[in-house]
Amino acid sequence: MKQGKKLKDVIAHIIVSRGRLIVAIFVVLVVLSLFFSLFVEVKYDLTKYLPGTVQSKQGIDLMEEEFGYPGTARVMIDNVSLYEAKQYKDKIETVEGVDMVTWLDSAIDIYQSENFINYEDIEEYYKDGYSVMDIVFDEEDSSPATSNAIDDIKTIVGDKGYFIGSAVENKSLNENLNKEVKSVALIAVVVILLILCITTTSWFEPILFLLIMGVAIIINAGTNIFRGEISFVTQSVAALLQLAVSMDYSIFLMHSFEKERSKGVERSQAIENALKNSFKSVTACALTTIVGFIVLALMKFSIGLDMGLVLAKGIVISLATVLLLMPALILKFEKVVEKTSHKPFLPSFYKFGKFVYKIRYVVLIIVVLISVPCYIAKDMNDFSFGNSAVGSSEGTQVYEDEQAINKQFGRSNLLMALVSNTSPIKEKQLSQEIENLSYTKSVTSLANTVPEGIPESILPDSIISKLHTDNYSRILIYIKTSDESEVAFKCSDEIKSIVKKYYPENSYLIGATPCTQDIKFTITSDYDFVGKLSILGVALVILLSFKSLLLALMVIIPIEFAIYINMAFPYLTGDNMVYIGYIIVSCIQLGATVDYAILMVNNYLNRRKSIDKKEAAIKAIADTTSPVLTSGLILSCAGFILGKTSSISAIAGMGQLIGRGAILAVILSLCMLPTLLVLVDKPIMKHINKANKRRKQRLQKIYFRKGKLKNQNKNIA
Repeated sequence: MKQGKKLKDVIAHIIVSRGRLIVAIFVVLVVLSLFFSLFVEVKYDLTKYLPGTVQSKQGIDLMEEEFGYPGTARVMIDNVSLYEAKQYKDKIETVEGVDMVTWLDSAIDIYQSENFINYEDIEEYYKDGYSVMDIVFDEEDSSPATSNAIDDIKTIVGDKGYFIGSAVENKSLNENLNKEVKSVALIAVVVILLILCITTTSWFEPILFLLIMGVAIIINAGTNIFRGEISFVTQSVAALLQLAVSMDYSIFLMHSFEKERSKGVERSQAIENALKNSFKSVTACALTTIVGFIVLALMKFSIGLDMGLVLAKGIVISLATVLLLMPALILKFEKVVEKTSHKPFLPSFYKFGKFVYKIRYVVLIIVVLISVPCYIAKDMNDFSFGNSAVGSSEGTQVYEDEQAINKQFGRSNLLMALVSNTSPIKEKQLSQEIENLSYTKSVTSLANTVPEGIPESILPDSIISKLHTDNYSRILIYIKTSDESEVAFKCSDEIKSIVKKYYPENSYLIGATPCTQDIKFTITSDYDFVGKLSILGVALVILLSFKSLLLALMVIIPIEFAIYINMAFPYLTGDNMVYIGYIIVSCIQLGATVDYAILMVNNYLNRRKSIDKKEAAIKAIADTTSPVLTSGLILSCAGFILGKTSSISAIAGMGQLIGRGAILAVILSLCMLPTLLVLVDKPIMKHINKANKRRKQRLQKIYFRKGKLKNQNKNIA
């Protein structure tokens, strides 16, 4: 014990005495992190996170190796004649970065007399003065070359153009995300500053807290360079969640310092004492949050690894920044904090505690009755899984353009079959069978494009390389469905079975729909595993902290009930959710809000040492309300700001869930948990008394041994 205390004393003294050096180190880290963050690539394609075991991922990797994995888009041009549309098509084909443009001129000669053109035969691509073209790019959807090509095409068609497709969605995501992250951060900082001004007792304290968190957020963003890239989902929420979740650590340390100073302790010693006193509680809170986040890294769909590592790393960096940098800043700005102090705006909450205790059984019954159907309803939500559900959300320009194109021409969905280049006859038979399907728009393969009898060897390499390599053939298949729907999934499965009939081995079907099917399969299988593991991990941390299974259950129950209720809301309101947000928030809510319940339990146990269970519950509620309300409001406002300002449906949905989940966790921690503690007070106190008795006996043995050893030394002397 003494050695442990000495070690704590030494560490705290080093941190305080080396304040200037630590500040200098953090300044260097911030500068380097700002520089490194410029080189962290943001990924927008969810298929990049598929495990290598699924067929679509294997097909994508093989296609990238053989042909490259091309980005795709669809452009509609309004108020054009057939000949004008042809001129636009020819110009688009010359754009750098465009591989091929599929239009009706591959099937008919548009320069023949209009009397010989059957307009019903070409209405898939030209109708009522509107023309639509399918574009395949040289590089992937998120490539800068593809983005530049889209800009060039927009310049060519001007205000006549409407654009959709995965490449357009990625470009829209990129542009919207860059604008929205800045605006969300600004709004969040202002709102959090207001909350802190109300809940603290100094006008300068909130600025100091935000400064500390700002340093931690910048360092976290810069250290992402070690991964090289992060997903757009992580980029959207990481900074805001890090700010909202880890703000408490700096508040705890400041309150501990102020408490020491109020006792008359000298300022340097006061901050050393504050470090020692708050270290255990702050690290315990951080550990539960880290466990909740790190579980995401075990998902097979590796966007969980991406987000889990970044968020967990952010919490570790926030904790280190508070414990190392904040002591120096507290000492530097102590006088400013004192000069800007004001009376507390929040009441004592004792009356609130009495009211909650009075209605405790009503609250418990209501929560239990609500939680049962909510547990069932949370699994009945309507979900979306793929890129299209994210990139073309309602309210975006891509969504508006999609509605306009679908109204004129219906839907168009590109699938690509990758098969062995062994037999032109078999390839042609496969192409024709797929082309004969009722929902197929067009099929492009070398075998069904080149007239019979013309050898491949005399064709230009520029044509062959798009569809053939030495080992594989690529077949482009356009079908009349959306990227993600039950109909699209059935069509994809049927085409896949036809491909496998002709090429049982070394054949793949890829594209938005097959990839979405694999995302759906992978991520839904992750949900139960990740959900159970996050509960187990957090429960284990709490168990080690309280050394009581019963107390661990008491902490987990209200937070889990809050999660059930939160996740049932989209079903009750009829909202469609992006599944990736749903599974991530389930873990985030547990890791980020379980601290509320832990604080309530700690306050109850501390009060229970000297008063009965009723008064202990009332005073625990009063003690807990202010800090939990502060933390909950910060997290809730951060979530709702994200939900209201983001045009990206996955991000907006996550924000709504986080905001609502934080409120529910606050309510259940303050209003339900004290009732549970009172109900199981007897076994809790019995366990604590036994633990105290065992501890006392161990101490007595230690003192006895030390005394005996002392006497022996005296006798020897």
